[in-house]
Amino acid sequence: KLPADRATKRGLTVQPPEFLWNTFCSRFPYVETDDQASAIADVLSDLSSGNPMDRLICGDVGFGKTEVALRASFVVASASKQVAIITPTTLLSRQHHNNFQKRFRDLPFKVRQLSRFVSRQDAVEVKEGLNNGTIDIVIGTHALLSEKVNFSQLGLVIIDEEQHFGVVHKERLKRLKSNVHVLTLTATPIPRTLQLALSGARDLSIISTPPMDRHVIRTFVSEFDELTIKDALMREHFRGGQSFFIVPRVSDIDSIKFFLSENVPDLKVGVAHGQMSSNTLDQTMSDFYDHQYDLLLSTSIIESGLDIPRANTLIVYKAEMFGLAQLYQIRGRV
Repeated sequence: KLPADRATKRGLTVQPPEFLWNTFCSRFPYVETDDQASAIADVLSDLSSGNPMDRLICGDVGFGKTEVALRASFVVASASKQVAIITPTTLLSRQHHNNFQKRFRDLPFKVRQLSRFVSRQDAVEVKEGLNNGTIDIVIGTHALLSEKVNFSQLGLVIIDEEQHFGVVHKERLKRLKSNVHVLTLTATPIPRTLQLALSGARDLSIISTPPMDRHVIRTFVSEFDELTIKDALMREHFRGGQSFFIVPRVSDIDSIKFFLSENVPDLKVGVAHGQMSSNTLDQTMSDFYDHQYDLLLSTSIIESGLDIPRANTLIVYKAEMFGLAQLYQIRGRV
């Protein structure tokens, strides 16, 4: 019913601004792949069609879906409309915020974040800014779906890692305004989403070509073996890289930490999980990003979107306790 209702509505019609578009695109430090360029063209076509966009961008982890979201955000913000980017985790929200801040630096757009990493005072300011229209782009978690958050001129909603959101969340997003543009990004679409795309209720763009110079990730499945784990972690350490060690439950962390201290005592180990305070978690992730730790011992909190270029080895403990989509996302961290 909702797609049919939206199909009868007139949406915001926007075109890329001539004077800044090429400048913004040139800030992308890589060459667009053919599929990426095609997905960007699809989105620009949707935004200028006059109908509310409802497009799914499906692409492997690291294949450049975020760049499509950046360009769509730029076009809509240039038309003096607001953009809301909704992520499943605070860590992913923080990383997107950093990326958007870099790309929109020195441009006349205000980019803010709304998640539990934000202080209460900042959260109040962000809500006021969204309500009165002074904030152009907001990046946040489920907090953006609160009844207390009101947008002045919402033009585009971007849902990242949409498989983490329930149906109720996604429909609430579209009902914010029935004529709002919606862009969905995922590497592992859920069956309901695929069915909507394949039945024509929503549009689909697939990014299947990997970026240039990207190496294939080699995956090994084996029993728990101390020598294999030690060898993998030390090889990564000696070549100046970093590693992840993923466990399914917080209760597994202490035993694995003891195992690591016994077998790889030379490695500095950081710990991250969802029961830590936001400040401690944020500090740990920042330190790992800055190479203060050689290894991050973590639960699946790091599965979505985290980008640490120096980390190239990942060990998953008790892999049978994770879902397939989770394992696929976790593998994408390296």
